[in-house]
Amino acid sequence: MTTKCSRKFLHVTMEKGNDEGFIRVYPSRLGAAVSIDHTVLPVTSATCVSDVVISALQQFDLPDTKPDDYRLMEVMLDKGVSERVMEHTEKPWELLKAIGRDSIRQMEMTRFYLQLKKDPHGPRIALFVGNLPPNLSQRQYENILADILGKVGYKYSSIGPIYYEYGSMVITYEDSEIAVRAFYTLRESCYDDKNLLVMLLPNILPHMIPEGVQPLLVFVNVKSGGCQGLELITSFRKLLNPYQVFDLDNGGPLPGLYVFRHVKKYKILVCGGDGTVGWVLQCLDNVGQDSECQSPACAIVPLGTGNDLARVLRWGPGYNGGEDPINLLKDVIDAEDIRLDRWTVVFHVDEKADEKPAVTNSTGKGDYPNQYLPFPQNGIVCYDPAGSTSEDNTQIFVMNNYFGIGIEAELCLDFHMAREENPNKFNSRLHNKGVYVKMGLRKMVSRKLCKDLHKEIRLEVDGKHVELPPLEGIIILNILSWGSGANPWGPEKDDHFNKPNHWDGNLEVVGVTGIVHLGQIQSGLRSAIRIAQGGKIIND
Repeated sequence: MTTKCSRKFLHVTMEKGNDEGFIRVYPSRLGAAVSIDHTVLPVTSATCVSDVVISALQQFDLPDTKPDDYRLMEVMLDKGVSERVMEHTEKPWELLKAIGRDSIRQMEMTRFYLQLKKDPHGPRIALFVGNLPPNLSQRQYENILADILGKVGYKYSSIGPIYYEYGSMVITYEDSEIAVRAFYTLRESCYDDKNLLVMLLPNILPHMIPEGVQPLLVFVNVKSGGCQGLELITSFRKLLNPYQVFDLDNGGPLPGLYVFRHVKKYKILVCGGDGTVGWVLQCLDNVGQDSECQSPACAIVPLGTGNDLARVLRWGPGYNGGEDPINLLKDVIDAEDIRLDRWTVVFHVDEKADEKPAVTNSTGKGDYPNQYLPFPQNGIVCYDPAGSTSEDNTQIFVMNNYFGIGIEAELCLDFHMAREENPNKFNSRLHNKGVYVKMGLRKMVSRKLCKDLHKEIRLEVDGKHVELPPLEGIIILNILSWGSGANPWGPEKDDHFNKPNHWDGNLEVVGVTGIVHLGQIQSGLRSAIRIAQGGKIIND
């Protein structure tokens, strides 16, 4: 069989006969004794690891130390972070050339780290274990681990913290060799037909952070923004210590927050959409009370579809992939701290009630409650948690952006369900917005579930009953950005309402008359109907 046509491809070649070059060596866990972040060393095909160690110690101004007390680590940043201890007889330049013959990109993602053989952090090794059933008891989790590890004698020294609602925990070992064996055993194990998620966690001690330095903890949602998330995580792992950069697809935010739990002051950079930001902040809210820094400032690289929170905080409508990641890091340094209101929403669900209009927060998660009660709390903004449910069918969650009832919520819920069914198709902002528009057009010709919504509900704001005009939807706003940058509240005008902002302790309540009105608001042709402002809102 012959091919009908052929295509031309570029082949990256590694120059043959290149017997000398340069390698970068980074100080790993050597503390404030080293004043430079890396050194560039000339090497040849004959240069071995022991030669590199001696040269690096001289460049790091540590000439009086014993080379035998140090080791050289090869660290691969191509897929996650993997490392190995190099033998003293290995030749780094020959190793790099061999890697480069297979992949120039992988060669560029290979680093060398000089570190003490005796770990200054001590022998304790922590493993993050996830993908277990949520909300079990500690004894149940211990029994699961015992069934897996007890058979091979890799019992851990301690367990905790346990993140019950996420089905994950941290286990600690005093022996590094046993910890590594347990790591591989757990990684190859399943529970309830799900592979366990296992990570070796780095150990950061505050006294090793130079005075005046405020570390940056980076979370990247590699699934956001097409391939932009993957490109960003690669860039940040090259620019920063790779142990500062966490892939949210690998354990979520909890491993990074655990690693930084003893750091007294740090910042967070979240690369993803508004839902990703809410995910990180929800986890921070759940574990922050056990951390030295309970409220780190958070910056955003917007990779989502709407990015309404990022717009309000002036991080832009969306990252286009053309900006130098170094400039993003500079923006984080130069940004000023600002507070955001936080709102708790309580649903009291009446199972006997007739069908109610859809109710959803700004990520499109819907339900059919007959009452909700938001009230403000000071602290970090959270939004889009899965929520919790009590025995009396009360659901509680936290929101940040906005909250919809009626036609707007119904449309968001349809979009959310479509994305859940086919997540691979929702990989670009343009496509996502196109789907949203098509769903809106279908709503125009379908039955009106939310018609005469104003007759079905009773609104109370700060203890006062509010008469509703004819409408099909209500939006409760905490920020003045909705639906990818629209402002339902509208421009300033002379009325009895105060000028809103996202730190004033108030929510804004607006109404929409139908799907056409929603489209006009989103296109900037009209504003919503201003209904009320207040800090305590009840809807029956």
